[in-house]
Amino acid sequence: MSIHEFERYPLTFGPSPVHPLARLTAHLGGAEVWAKREDCNSGLAFGGNKTRKLEYIVPDVLAQGADTLVSIGGYQSNHTRQVAAVAAHLGLKCRLVQEKWVDWDDPVNDKVGNILLSRIMGADARLDPHGFDIGIRTSWEDALREVEESGGKPYGIPAGASEHPLGGMGFANWAYEVVQQEEELGVFFDTVVVCTVTGSTHAGMIAGFAALEDAGGRPRRVLGIDASATIDKTRDQVRRIAQHTADLIGLGRSLRDDEVTVLEGWAGDLYGIPVESTVDAIRLSGRLEGMIIDPVYEGKSMAGLVDLVTSGEIARDSTALYAHLGGQPALNAYSGMFD
Repeated sequence: MSIHEFERYPLTFGPSPVHPLARLTAHLGGAEVWAKREDCNSGLAFGGNKTRKLEYIVPDVLAQGADTLVSIGGYQSNHTRQVAAVAAHLGLKCRLVQEKWVDWDDPVNDKVGNILLSRIMGADARLDPHGFDIGIRTSWEDALREVEESGGKPYGIPAGASEHPLGGMGFANWAYEVVQQEEELGVFFDTVVVCTVTGSTHAGMIAGFAALEDAGGRPRRVLGIDASATIDKTRDQVRRIAQHTADLIGLGRSLRDDEVTVLEGWAGDLYGIPVESTVDAIRLSGRLEGMIIDPVYEGKSMAGLVDLVTSGEIARDSTALYAHLGGQPALNAYSGMFD
């Protein structure tokens, strides 16, 4: 099937905005840097990258007649917040498993930010002591069973929507959206930088740009910056989801090794724990551009972009696109970093 044949339920305002980061570019003294803003893409609870993924999942939710969305993430999961928003928008119930993915010493970590917003929107968000893992979780499967046993009809959405069969579709379509915006703006982004953890955002981009290149488009690099601190798992998951998504949209070939790039060096030792480069990147983005990024994902991908530009790995004559995936509400749970 062509990507345009897949049913999509609109949850975004339309194409997310693209704009140059002129002061950041001048400060780094290398490649020209732009941003594409998934944090500005929807009226649903501050938006973010998962909203775009859910546009391809909602038609299946409605077709199955589900009455409860069931999903999982950490205490400060951006994904579960966006699932809660979509459930409210559709008039469905929402059951969320909020695991202790991050051992962060902040007394309000499980009360503010994303989890607060989910509860405001009516989600049944329950804390769970299990730690971080990007795969399918028994706690999520238990929640699905609990909803069924109480007479509900659940629809399961795994962490980050990544293990869902349609989890990569939203960002495969993102690639097509980028090409349209390039034509309108008269620019070409030869390098895309994106954070990757559960993998389907990055994987969808890989599949979409591969299909566009095979259709006669210009080649480009899609650089995933690992923030999982479980690099081998993430790299394997990105490749698997990218290939599955590529097969769905009719690529008709195996992805090349050079099309799947997950870079390590900015995640630190543990998922969700900001390191010095994370905090520096958050301050830099805020002070130069008034662009707020978070300490779990975007702070780490921005740290990667900064180093790749200043080292020349992203060449001076490049035009790089930074994928801002949202996530700022989580900053409320990390206030001690900025005392």
